Amino acid sequence: MSISLRHFWLPLFGLLTFSPASFSAEPTAPETQSKSEDKRSEEKQSEQDSASEEAPHTESLLEKRIKEEVATAELPFVITPHNVNYILPVTYNTSPNMEPFVDRIAGGDAEVDEMEAKFQISFKFPLMYNIFGDNGHLFFAYTNQSYWQLYNKEISSPFRETNHSPELFMVFNNDWKLGPLTNSLIAVGVMHQSNGQSGELSRSWNRIYGSMVFDNGPFATAAKVWWRIPEDEKETPTSARGDDNPDILDYMGYFELTSVYGIDEHRVSMMLRNNLQKKNRGAVELTWSYPVIGNLRVYAQYFNGYGESLIDYNAHTNRFGIGVAINDIL
Repeated sequence: MSISLRHFWLPLFGLLTFSPASFSAEPTAPETQSKSEDKRSEEKQSEQDSASEEAPHTESLLEKRIKEEVATAELPFVITPHNVNYILPVTYNTSPNMEPFVDRIAGGDAEVDEMEAKFQISFKFPLMYNIFGDNGHLFFAYTNQSYWQLYNKEISSPFRETNHSPELFMVFNNDWKLGPLTNSLIAVGVMHQSNGQSGELSRSWNRIYGSMVFDNGPFATAAKVWWRIPEDEKETPTSARGDDNPDILDYMGYFELTSVYGIDEHRVSMMLRNNLQKKNRGAVELTWSYPVIGNLRVYAQYFNGYGESLIDYNAHTNRFGIGVAINDIL
């Protein structure tokens, strides 16, 4: 007499019931049919499991960028982008900030034009990988953002403002889940930002920041918070030493949210910043890009709020610009 082990376990799940014929030496026709059905069911389940295991992982835009950066980071003739690298030959600011230049204007210089060019150069390179076992990667980055009065021939088309932002930061890979999102990256760093000017036009500050990046497929968002490193007060407004902009946090706040979404080859992004104070001030920046030739992308940018540049940190800016970029956030 033989007993099928498969038929012993299946009744425990309510799929089959025992009958006396189950213990016979030769299976009856119904039992043979039942075995055949069970076999087909097992084969179907095995096929489904195999298909599930072989289903390709859909690579998110963030994973794609990380993969491409790692593949080229050590190549000698490649510079890895940090933020977006772009040039906007034409931007229009509805209300240029004249306040920092009133003395020059009074001295006979022309006023600041509403139309100017704006560009940004941003790159990074790794210093050390896997500082803590198989995690913790140290980077240095530099970003240059310039505002050029290209069309202001009356004052010889000067650069109105240039911001220099070197930073040192460490990135940790992560896989925490928050609903449908994965917290893929955590970063901590220190940044210096200055406009390289002297006297009353000097603006600068230093901060320590932390950020977390969450992503899912074509969507990614980064939350960034910072703490400003305190500086001594200036003895006089023209002193070289001391805080150039003691109230900058009233305009820049303590955090920034940046999100990007990919639709086919389109990339749209939004940056939000707010001081969360009763006298509320903040900023929003919207961008769109689309590839046209190779890595070159048509790039449009709209900014409204405070802190677009250091010289304008306490002045409201409303600017639209269009040009080209060689990379986007993702």
